[in-house]
Amino acid sequence: MTHREILEALSGLLLALFVAMSSATIVSTALPKIIGGLNGSQTQYTWVVTATLLTATASTPIWGKLADLYSKKTLIQLSIVIYVVGSIVAGFAQSAGQLIAARAFQGLGMGGLQALVQVAIAAMIPPRERGRYNGYLGGVMALATVGGPLLGGVIVDSALGWRWCFFIGTPIALIALFVLQKTLHLPVLRRDDAKIDYAGATLIAAGVSVLLIWISFVGNSFGWVSPETFGMVGAGLALLIAAVVVESRVKEPVIPLSIVRTRTTALAILGSLAVGMAMFGGSVFLGQYFQIGRGYTPTEAGLLTIPLMAGVLFSSTIAGRMISKSGRIKPYLVVGSIVLVAGFAALSRLDHETPLWYVGGAMALVGIGVGMTMQNLVLAVQNTVALKDIGAASSTVAFFRSMGGTIGVSVLGAVLANRVTDTITSQLPAAASQSGSGTSSLNLAQLPPAIQHIVRAAYGDATGHIFLISAAISVVGVIAVLLLKPISLRTTVDIEPPVSVDAEPVRVP
Repeated sequence: MTHREILEALSGLLLALFVAMSSATIVSTALPKIIGGLNGSQTQYTWVVTATLLTATASTPIWGKLADLYSKKTLIQLSIVIYVVGSIVAGFAQSAGQLIAARAFQGLGMGGLQALVQVAIAAMIPPRERGRYNGYLGGVMALATVGGPLLGGVIVDSALGWRWCFFIGTPIALIALFVLQKTLHLPVLRRDDAKIDYAGATLIAAGVSVLLIWISFVGNSFGWVSPETFGMVGAGLALLIAAVVVESRVKEPVIPLSIVRTRTTALAILGSLAVGMAMFGGSVFLGQYFQIGRGYTPTEAGLLTIPLMAGVLFSSTIAGRMISKSGRIKPYLVVGSIVLVAGFAALSRLDHETPLWYVGGAMALVGIGVGMTMQNLVLAVQNTVALKDIGAASSTVAFFRSMGGTIGVSVLGAVLANRVTDTITSQLPAAASQSGSGTSSLNLAQLPPAIQHIVRAAYGDATGHIFLISAAISVVGVIAVLLLKPISLRTTVDIEPPVSVDAEPVRVP
């Protein structure tokens, strides 16, 4: 493909990715008001995010395997439709429970987009050239993540109301479908003997779901050492062990163990798990920190997150071009993972009175670290596999990154909820009793001023603690990328078959 043809095809792919990411980020800033308006709890706040990540995680490997067998363009368009339908249903939700269910359905489309866009790009651009195009990818991600919170804040603060945070993405999605139909043309590999390992996918989804549900409720609804804990942890581990057994025996596994066992893939997966856990788990609570902990409006909260997204845009663009120029990827992964740890360590000092210039600088460091690591960990794996396995390999890394994000949101959300509850209860028992009598602590407008101050201080001070946990988790990513072997990116879309050394030379008379 020529550079112009690649850019035309990329326009539809990046627009599709923008639809999913902007829909998610628009909601992120509005979520405190959404859950407050629906009179939800901190646990439900966490599960609005976790439900989407959970279904995205479970479906990602299936989307990736389907991409190796069927039309990638059709699958991308299908995932967009699913995501939009979920958004519309979420916009009509009348309770926090209904919103969580709609977001879970929405996650099916999100899982398709986060896997399939990477797969389609890998199918038409060689790894050596992919770095420069990853800059465009990072730019769209940054635009969606910067513009999304701002747009969400404006919508919530306007007469439209929070429901339009879900409806607003529909026209953009229709444009993305039209552009993809006109510009994306990829060969379709059809295999009559291919089968999808639905049993393995079901076992993986069930095992991860049980463990995440346990994480969300342990320490609050029941103890760490209790019959519920032993039952749920035992069931979750048993399901995951069964999944490994199934994946090792079926002809077409959802997560090919042969790919996972290679050193580069295994370390990239470990790094993606840590990056996803730290990034999703930490950044999802920044909007809540600015609004609940600091008292800013949703629009102001969106503006205050710009340093984070600017860091992603800057680092992904610059690093992508330098990787394409040199063909080397490990140095950028090492630097990015170290900067990510430094950013979260700086954010761990947050409280409800931290100067905004300090918060902005720390967020910029986190953004730079994410921009240099997230997409390039996928690129490191794609460089080692043949084109026929690119879907399974890409979706495997995306699966573990999404699973890390799901675990991170669940764990850090549970820690935040417990610390906030303990603080409010210890400082003012009346606040806890009032919240428990029908008024959510996230619905500040319905609380007396004295209690509002205690709630703000509790959320502001507890947020720093969860970023300290994020910093500790992201250290694992540093170790993983340090252990990677130096990688030289290939200049062909597919791995070239080795030339046989035993072949006799042809003699020309």
